[in-house]
Amino acid sequence: QVQLVESGGGLVQAGASLRLSCAASGRTFSYYAMGWFRQAPGKEREFVAAISGSGSNTYYADSVKGRFTISRDNARNTVYLQMNSLKPADTAVYYCAARGPYDSGSLYYSKNYNYWGQGTQVTVSS
Repeated sequence: QVQLVESGGGLVQAGASLRLSCAASGRTFSYYAMGWFRQAPGKEREFVAAISGSGSNTYYADSVKGRFTISRDNARNTVYLQMNSLKPADTAVYYCAARGPYDSGSLYYSKNYNYWGQGTQVTVSS
């Protein structure tokens, strides 16, 4: 069982930066691939970024490529999402997710993740 707690959301102006954190419980954090998803009001949850257990492989949605960076610190059981050049279109609730070590499936799809955090709100004003 893995518990995930996101933090770092807030209200910022367009062009600003935020860094989201997701703290995970458990002693085998490095076994889990991690992802960030977001959901805006009235829209479906969408993939933002993902990272392999070792941190050697990262994946991004086209809409955030070049602006967002996912990283992880396995010693701290934490995954980060650095968000730069924020746009109003980035406004959403951001969720952290973990895919179990014995599970497979593309990291781009929410259905392949086993554990989810409660979400943190990011609001970008124009």
